[in-house]
Amino acid sequence: MSQSSEPSGVKSEAPKEKDYRTPGLRGVKTTTLFRAVNPELFIKPNKPVMAFGLLTITLCVAYIGYLHATEENKKEVYEAIDSEGTRYTRRRTSKWD
Repeated sequence: MSQSSEPSGVKSEAPKEKDYRTPGLRGVKTTTLFRAVNPELFIKPNKPVMAFGLLTITLCVAYIGYLHATEENKKEVYEAIDSEGTRYTRRRTSKWD
């Protein structure tokens, strides 16, 4: 009266090593157009290129932040000319102070 969870006609086999040779989409048959449009699915990851790209993006964002910070500081100082005609830099003051 004991029944197994598997039908008696189905054999359970362990997965073979050759089944795991091409993981993901590399083993799927696709067209050349699909591979050309989606190369990131088929190219093996390249760690040095990824590190270079991450460093480059980080430096670009840091440079943009630096430019933004220096522009903010420039807005607080302006060049003024007094009644005698001499130029000097002066901090902006608020009329509310």
